[in-house]
Amino acid sequence: MKIIEADALKDYCVMGELSLDGKLNSVSGVLPASIAANAEGKGIICPKQNGGEATWSGNKSIIAPVDLLQLINHLTSKQAISYPEKILSNANQEYPDLIDIKGHYLAKRALEIAAAGGHNMLMIGPPGSGKSMLAQRLPGILPALSHEEMLETSIIASVAGVLGKDQLVTERPFRAPHNSASMASIVGGGRIAKPGEVTLAHRGVLFLDELPQFSSNVLEALRQPIEDGKVTISRVNSHITYPARFQMIAAMNPCKCGNFGDANNMCSKAPRCAEDYQSQISGPLFDRFDLRVDVVAIDIFGDEKQTVRETSEMVAKRVSRARELQLERYKDQAYNINSEAQGDVLEKYIAFNSEARDIMKKAADKFSLSMRGYIRILRVARTIADLSESENIEAGHLAEALSFRISKLRA
Repeated sequence: MKIIEADALKDYCVMGELSLDGKLNSVSGVLPASIAANAEGKGIICPKQNGGEATWSGNKSIIAPVDLLQLINHLTSKQAISYPEKILSNANQEYPDLIDIKGHYLAKRALEIAAAGGHNMLMIGPPGSGKSMLAQRLPGILPALSHEEMLETSIIASVAGVLGKDQLVTERPFRAPHNSASMASIVGGGRIAKPGEVTLAHRGVLFLDELPQFSSNVLEALRQPIEDGKVTISRVNSHITYPARFQMIAAMNPCKCGNFGDANNMCSKAPRCAEDYQSQISGPLFDRFDLRVDVVAIDIFGDEKQTVRETSEMVAKRVSRARELQLERYKDQAYNINSEAQGDVLEKYIAFNSEARDIMKKAADKFSLSMRGYIRILRVARTIADLSESENIEAGHLAEALSFRISKLRA
């Protein structure tokens, strides 16, 4: 960004890269710069390619010239540059449909709960069992972004230089970095600090496939943004904080070869190989997954007549209704979703009957639940109750939440 000191430009913030032929090249960060300029009562001058992006800031004084000559002509009243056109794509992104997935009732149920409450979810199963297919269908059942969320995600995309031409981000982000990704690409940073995947996934989904294959440093670095909804990057003379309120969906094999639990294909190193592989996920990180589900291989030729298969649209309607209930419940809070609810607020909306209270007490004693584990179970139970439009958390809701929390691989 360059601020040009001149009387004609004193009321403007000027952005752009000037090429040798006098043309203004497209730059990143125009949307947040335009918002900041507007807050200071200034207009903005930016390249024509970024003009439509700048209009989303609400700034009424935007000049978007093609080159320096056109800008000079405009400022000297020789040639007027019209206000940039605001463009919003009407084409909704099409996602794979849940109805395509055969079987996996429990996994699809867990996915619905995760979508309804914004919960983190870990899928564990052998290669080819359908973990990635399930994750790819999550965006199709999530509620649409609100106007404020569109602006948030668009500002991030603008800073990162990935915002579509003249358009806001209108779909929830779905980021799926490879397990070889560096620390800087995941959490942000680099020589010139830029947002990482956790920030690009803000208000959307971060999908980590083959979770134990990620660097242990990267995995441990995820703990702060998961808990705080932001990530801070330290520099010698400054600190940069980016938003990172994302929903983490992860997948992993039960062991390195992927066949642990399969008596016919299990390797000779079992069960040690499974223990070593799973231990690459630290206890504190593992504890941050509200839902843990085993995704088993299915019989592709099996008879599925008794199984009800639903479309993503059908599931999305229930998810949307559950989100509406949460918006109303937390309207006086800084958050609006069960996965972010704090213990003192959450307990206001829990009315255990004696049966549910007994189930919770026995589970806490048997599994030595931490306070974090206890709160996360209550959050999931509240979401399950919302999906059934129940005001109170009943024994069945709590039992289902516990079944997804207590993993068969690691209790």
